[in-house]
Amino acid sequence: MTYSRNYIESLKNSQYLNLRQINMEIDFASRRRSKPLNSLADKAFHLIEEKIVTLQLKPGSLISEVELSEEIDIGRTPVREALQRLAHEGMISIIPRRGMIVSEVDIMNQLEIMDLRRVVDRMIAAKAAKRTTIEQKERLKEIAEDIEVTAKKGDIVGFMHLDGQFDQIMRTAARNYFGTQISETLHAHCRRFWYINREVSDLKRSAKLHARMMREIARGNQYKACEASDALSDYIEDFTRSTLDN
Repeated sequence: MTYSRNYIESLKNSQYLNLRQINMEIDFASRRRSKPLNSLADKAFHLIEEKIVTLQLKPGSLISEVELSEEIDIGRTPVREALQRLAHEGMISIIPRRGMIVSEVDIMNQLEIMDLRRVVDRMIAAKAAKRTTIEQKERLKEIAEDIEVTAKKGDIVGFMHLDGQFDQIMRTAARNYFGTQISETLHAHCRRFWYINREVSDLKRSAKLHARMMREIARGNQYKACEASDALSDYIEDFTRSTLDN
């Protein structure tokens, strides 16, 4: 995959501190995928989605198909297909006589998303606990340790990078295509909401709950993995509701 100069510059302008963090963000975007990208439209979809999630394209901003095509170095037809898919998934709104804009974030919609995410995450956690390979179990244990250390340092990019690896392993291990597709969409909406409100998040608590879930999946305990998944969902829902006071 080739990243255009404009794309790299947009990452720099997003206040990442150094080249290491820029490279981690690019890697993070690619690792979020649970399956290989089979077309230019797939690649365009994930790159544009990540721009929306990480607020490089802010809520309410007008979308230019031409500019996006140049920034991600992909032709306009695949970009157009990607934008149509993002509109279908609620990341983009089509406004008559105005074109396309990045959808606003609504807390009531976010709470509805969490209702569904709770159920889907629990199912995927149970399947992953049953089906993870030895190699996946060992990697989950490593990520669990690393994510807690990263959170203590306040390294947001590192945290998201590790969380992306966790999501990828869990969805791959679960081996449920439709559950994975739903999960990826729900998590993208939740990550965008978190980016917007990250100043009031508790990174250490989130890391601890993520690590608990990873360890239970690695142990192969389906019941405990579901409990850990619910505990993480409780935290995310509490976090979502807490933004009403800010």
